[in-house]
Amino acid sequence: QVQLVESGGGLVQAGGSLRLSCAASRTIFSINAMGWYRQAPGNQRELVARITSGGSTNYADSVKGRFTISRDNTKNTVYLQMNSLKPEDTAVYYCNVERAIVTYWGQGTQVTVSS
Repeated sequence: QVQLVESGGGLVQAGGSLRLSCAASRTIFSINAMGWYRQAPGNQRELVARITSGGSTNYADSVKGRFTISRDNTKNTVYLQMNSLKPEDTAVYYCNVERAIVTYWGQGTQVTVSS
């Protein structure tokens, strides 16, 4: 069983930065993509950023130019660098790993941005 462990969340003032990390408990083969999603209270979970095995990335329009996703294949780890944070970025952030027939999810890490 694969576990994804997120870290790096917390409380930050608007305009500040945070870096989220997500590490897998063991090596995962045949990864199609890794990504970050978020869910704010009363909202559906939404894609924040995604990076494929080939290195292609896509971002939600609301975070383009502020967030950067990256991955370290040797460590089965994905990162999310978040800059210029806004109060509307407040949410629980989840990482995921997509394979052909299964998707793994982390337990989530809270990010709170104060105004």
